[in-house]
Amino acid sequence: MAALPAVQAAEPKISDNLVKVGVLTDMSGPYSDFSGAGAVTAAQMAIEDFQKANPDFKTPIELVSADHQNKVDIGMARANAWFDVDKVDVITELVTSNIALAVSKIAADKNRVALVSGAASLPLTNEQCNKNTVHWVYDTYSLSNGTAKHVLDSGKKNWYFITVNYTFGGAMMDAAGKVIEKNNGKIVGSSRHPLNSTDFSSYLLNAQQSNADVIALANGGQDTITAVKQAAEFGITQSKQSILPMVMFINDIHALGLDAAQGLMLTEGFYWDRDDKTRDWSERYYAKTNKMPSMGQAGVYSSVINYLDAIKQTGTDDADKVMAYLKSKEIDDGLFKGKIREDGKFAHDMLLLEVKKPGESTRPWDYYHIKGVISAEDANLPLSESKCHLVTKR
Repeated sequence: MAALPAVQAAEPKISDNLVKVGVLTDMSGPYSDFSGAGAVTAAQMAIEDFQKANPDFKTPIELVSADHQNKVDIGMARANAWFDVDKVDVITELVTSNIALAVSKIAADKNRVALVSGAASLPLTNEQCNKNTVHWVYDTYSLSNGTAKHVLDSGKKNWYFITVNYTFGGAMMDAAGKVIEKNNGKIVGSSRHPLNSTDFSSYLLNAQQSNADVIALANGGQDTITAVKQAAEFGITQSKQSILPMVMFINDIHALGLDAAQGLMLTEGFYWDRDDKTRDWSERYYAKTNKMPSMGQAGVYSSVINYLDAIKQTGTDDADKVMAYLKSKEIDDGLFKGKIREDGKFAHDMLLLEVKKPGESTRPWDYYHIKGVISAEDANLPLSESKCHLVTKR
């Protein structure tokens, strides 16, 4: 009897002969200017650039997007429907930390991929890490070890926090508090406010009366813009007390104007005018949106184009193989340069920035002095301190 031929292992392949990318973000709320429709544009640019650079990649790529309205139940329902019904392979952007944490867990449970660009909470790659999630641009640790440490080093030791009352605000205040304590400072008081507040007067009055050196804003988007504007109206901006946004985007500076924003210190993971490569990409983005990109929008582009490259290189959209490839390589796409660690954090340099005075700006969106570069090593939680179960302790 003739021997049967050996059964060959199945070759890797792309499920459904389609790569489907989902952008889940805030399209209409307080974070929509630095995420929103601009994040969808960034993802579309990534797809177009990948296809142009890889004409031999014949698998269709489809982009879908949705507004999670900053509501966890809506974000979870959309993620489940995309994964289960619409066969979405990867969800990206995910601004708003409680939604990012929920969707990241869903991605892990269903063995799909989550690439977080807009949310900040450290637990995404710390206590609540998983093998299917990458935190791409910034987190509460990197922001605190940039702006907060710089201000503490200048001698401003007493801090008052105005904090948005959800996951991100608490995580931001906790991360900053550790930096403050480590550098011999102290938190002398705090106030919490609802997301998308319009009146910060009572919080600012309490902060003013505390005589703190620093009034730190642990919020984002429209909340930060409103708080900074009202601080100027209260005369705080011109006083000895410093207003310090813990997370701020170039879109926020644009909305405030340099008269109101001048002198503010902040930390970002991307600035459009940093070098020739960032300028080239950002000008293409500007041509489509009439705005320069935020670090979150740049992160969406970077995450999507690297995800697509991982599929091409591995020949499959299998989440385990794609994630293994992403974590195996050095990333340098012209916008970000670094490596994805075992905890899922994309470790890259961060920029310490100061907002220019109106007379120092030479053209639209020329808003920042780059005061320093915070190395990837200093900008990210040391793996020796990690609570992520994926980290091998050394």
